[in-house]
Amino acid sequence: MKLLRLAPENTKFGFMRFRRVSYPLSATLSIISVILFLFVGMNFGIDFAGGTQVDMRAKSGEAHIADIRAKAESLGLGPVEVQQIGSESDVLLKLNVQPGGEAGQQTAVAKLRQAFSGDYEFRSVDAVGPTVSAELVQSGTLGVVVAIIAVLTYLWFRFEWQFAVGAIIGTMHDLLLTVGFFCVTQLEFNQTSIAAILTIVGYSLNETVVVLDRIREVMRKYKRLSTAEIVDMSVNAVLPRTIMTATTVFLALLALFFLGGHVIRSFSAAMIWGIFVATYSSIFICSPMLIYMGVRADALDRSKEQDTGAASADAKVKA
Repeated sequence: MKLLRLAPENTKFGFMRFRRVSYPLSATLSIISVILFLFVGMNFGIDFAGGTQVDMRAKSGEAHIADIRAKAESLGLGPVEVQQIGSESDVLLKLNVQPGGEAGQQTAVAKLRQAFSGDYEFRSVDAVGPTVSAELVQSGTLGVVVAIIAVLTYLWFRFEWQFAVGAIIGTMHDLLLTVGFFCVTQLEFNQTSIAAILTIVGYSLNETVVVLDRIREVMRKYKRLSTAEIVDMSVNAVLPRTIMTATTVFLALLALFFLGGHVIRSFSAAMIWGIFVATYSSIFICSPMLIYMGVRADALDRSKEQDTGAASADAKVKA
């Protein structure tokens, strides 16, 4: 029985010839992501921005977005965001943080119930005050920073420093482009989005380690080849595995995006983006860094000899 292959065997595609395009492109996209984050910002959900979110369903027929918006704004609750979710009868209504703290939030919900309970069923009501949202922002930011530091520390000790530098640059590249993705699409950034960022970091790390491990093996085996030839050979060797992994994860996330509901839509959308970005960076950002840093097989041999010598010295001291 012939196994399914999404990439032909023994490919010899010259990936490294595109490094003169990939680096300027990625640098431009990274700068644009930072600018968008500073001047446009992300669409923070009530987890981080605070406010009230009401999920309603029309008791009969479809939900009329314009009528709901006009009626809600007439209640004196400030700006109201209304969007359709799922079927034509489902609608999501969002309010900013109301004055008066918890009491103000409850008053706003009571006004909404009085105005819409006749025609709409209130499926869920979520209210987050400014104090709680500030704590969630702090906790979420701390969690992401600690996770990134842990990953970068692992990369630094896992590989020779030249490899680690490339892996760190690739990981930071993926994070910046993911932030830019949220700024461009204005998808709601909430706690599930934090989980998506951490998952993307893990996926990117996995792809990077696979590629760099193969490069290191090939570099020690074929010492007369140039670094560019070694990197191309290594990337082509792991290409079937990379494509198969990315495809299976993509199909699972595609089902989550269309069938999982609006609650995890931002998570699945960010992960779909993260798969492509992580795969791209492991091939076109992390790997070419070894060429620019002039990594050669003899440098790896010297590093291995130093480690062996240090281990022998320690053994003699203990003896």
